[in-house]
Amino acid sequence: MVVLGSIECSFTITRLEQAEISSAGCFVLVSRAGSISLDISAHFNNKAFGTYPGEASFDGLGQSYPPPLAAYAASYTSSKSGIVYDFPGYTGPKQPDNVVSAGQRIDIPHNLAGQIFSASFLVSGDVEFATATGNVTFHYADNSTSSYELRALDWFSWLTLNRGELVFPFRFTETGVNWNTSHVFERTAPLDPDRKLSAITLPDAADAGDARLHAFAISLWGADEGHEVEVQAVRPTQKWFDAGEQVVEVTVNNVGRECLAGSGVTVELIGNGFETTRLGKLKRLCPGDQKVVKIGVTGVSDGPVNVEVVADGDIGRQVTRFSDIEIGLTDWTPDLNNLARHEAPDWFDGSKFGIFIHWGVYAVTGWGNSTPHESYAEWFWWYSTHHPQADPSDFYDYRLRTYGPEWAYDDTFPDFTASQFDPKEWVDLFADAGAQYFVITSKHHDGFAIFDTDKTSNRSSLHYGPKRDILRELFDAATTYQPHLRRGTYFSLPEWYNPDFGPYGFDQLPAASVPGTNSWPGVPARNPYTGAIEPYTGHIPVDDFIADVMLPQMRILANDYKTDIMWCDIGAANATAVFAAEWWDATRAADRQVAINSRCGLAQAADFDTPEYATFASAQARKWESNMGMDPYSYGYNAATPDEAYMNASTLIRTLVDVVAKNGNLLLDIGPRADGTIVQAEVDSLREAGQWIRSHGEAIFNTTYWFVRSEVLGEGIDVRFTQTDDAFYILFLEKPVAANGVVKVPAPLPIVKDDEVSLLAVDGGRNLAWNVSGKGDQKVLYIEVEDALLDEDEFCWVFKIKYA
Repeated sequence: MVVLGSIECSFTITRLEQAEISSAGCFVLVSRAGSISLDISAHFNNKAFGTYPGEASFDGLGQSYPPPLAAYAASYTSSKSGIVYDFPGYTGPKQPDNVVSAGQRIDIPHNLAGQIFSASFLVSGDVEFATATGNVTFHYADNSTSSYELRALDWFSWLTLNRGELVFPFRFTETGVNWNTSHVFERTAPLDPDRKLSAITLPDAADAGDARLHAFAISLWGADEGHEVEVQAVRPTQKWFDAGEQVVEVTVNNVGRECLAGSGVTVELIGNGFETTRLGKLKRLCPGDQKVVKIGVTGVSDGPVNVEVVADGDIGRQVTRFSDIEIGLTDWTPDLNNLARHEAPDWFDGSKFGIFIHWGVYAVTGWGNSTPHESYAEWFWWYSTHHPQADPSDFYDYRLRTYGPEWAYDDTFPDFTASQFDPKEWVDLFADAGAQYFVITSKHHDGFAIFDTDKTSNRSSLHYGPKRDILRELFDAATTYQPHLRRGTYFSLPEWYNPDFGPYGFDQLPAASVPGTNSWPGVPARNPYTGAIEPYTGHIPVDDFIADVMLPQMRILANDYKTDIMWCDIGAANATAVFAAEWWDATRAADRQVAINSRCGLAQAADFDTPEYATFASAQARKWESNMGMDPYSYGYNAATPDEAYMNASTLIRTLVDVVAKNGNLLLDIGPRADGTIVQAEVDSLREAGQWIRSHGEAIFNTTYWFVRSEVLGEGIDVRFTQTDDAFYILFLEKPVAANGVVKVPAPLPIVKDDEVSLLAVDGGRNLAWNVSGKGDQKVLYIEVEDALLDEDEFCWVFKIKYA
């Protein structure tokens, strides 16, 4: 207890720089431990940055990053974490600037005082469509170690599936410039602040996979032993609560030795020009853990200002000061720095599970061969006209023997009937499956739309096939019968064979060296057997494809159909900057928060990443959504796929849990037939999985990942973790083994005395006895549970820790 004047302050001052008295009472002014940049230049063995083509060879092929922008100067501060890095940038001719990871040991300076809370890395991989991974090892003064999966995504991708912490406008090839953006990614590894870090060993090159893992900078975050809770960063977002309260995210660490529990703390932001109208609340935070607390504020600061973050509770009243914080919801403009401030809304983050629907005239052909020779059935037109150089599944011969040599792709139009399409039945199925949103192909690469494209094109379901506005019917059904479902539209920016796309046509890879590369040529297709030009039915000639087709159609989906998600594909030439600024301004005025995916051709406008058929071994702080089909390898309907090959309920649930535990959403695809019916095997699995998802939904929806770790594998254990403000969830992907009536979880879980442990959604599974042994990250939770109770559940077994 400290007594200042007549005021008793319920805290102990230990290693704090100063304490002050405010007019409102007593508080502690906390000085953050801050970032500690490690000098890794002695290990530099690669040159990533060049000033002209061929000067540097980041990937061993003569390609390189351009010189860093002014914002990425020698001292770079992360926009997400607040971590400060010594970023090398361009170091001069023939001078290296990064480390190709090969097991290098980096010793921590002996004069580094205090404990270390986390280690952050700026990294990238050097091969397109490949991820470089490997375990980084942390060595402690007591001779113990811990490890973390360091994952580096590819430094560029023509689809821009992943947006980095640092985004560069282009890359140098060996002989020129490629205007696809290039990226550097941030990864943060949690450490045990109760142990003193002595060294870091980078992953061995042999473990990295097909790509090399490059490290540009490493920065540590110190842990001040003088207090339990520390504020690491303040980040005003462009999201809002109800009534227009701006969401400000505050990153809070527990750098002490005891769990923050009980009533927890409230968090407030104080500064000129604004006021906190919604306190942030933090109920549980244990040593080594980190959480993001959301505060609501109203008002606008006069440019960047100094602010104070006040954490108040059992810890006393702590104040942390930050400078250069700008409060206020911005007006959107096409400026890339402006657009980069947008991000996925909280409803999207909390939704976790969506249904993807690929439905168009490609359902008529409905063929992509079968595993292991399967290809995307919705690419039937393209594959069948690119034989033999790009036809691994032999669409060419299938087309010839099925339809004959005179058949053209547009002959599918009359057979795309939608005669059995029942939009209510569809949205009811999505709801039964436990999904919270859906995304449907409004237009695929073949240019055939299922919505009213107005004067931009007549190549649509309103003019041909069913002569119905399919998208309108489905959206209306969702609004009427399942209003909780958010509605999204997949939209292909280019069209393979639209002649007006010709000026923007492109090959994914150089066709001279990779003749089988994917392409969007923008020239009419030719019959692969006769050489005749195939029709492009419904085409309306225009002056400029982007201005007269692409942008107007995106505006129609946004304004007339009021899509919640603009889920683009392919990218390339676009008007996304103009579209995004218009749409985000309009939806804010209408109090609607919407999202754009990472494939609209503009990295700065990407709200979330979109890997295909993928998951990760550790959490990714940036929001991501894995999209995959219930079909083994097709999004559109593939008649060659047997019923038993479709994803079953068990795989669906395991995949969903794994993705959610790592900060992702799962967008699961179905491919209806041309008449609008859905494969019964898909329907049955969706409904079976939905029963489990709905009964265990509190462990899935509106949860966040655990900073400390995402999974525990080995010793017969396959576990994932999620959490909310009031509870923590342990999700076993295999039935747990109750040895002698006890299930063990080897992890430093945030559990304290008087917490209640239960087996979620199982009658009789409440108030299970439990105890904890061990210290630090060697803790083990033991739960007493009978096999009979475990037998009452299936697919995934969830233990809930309800905070006292």
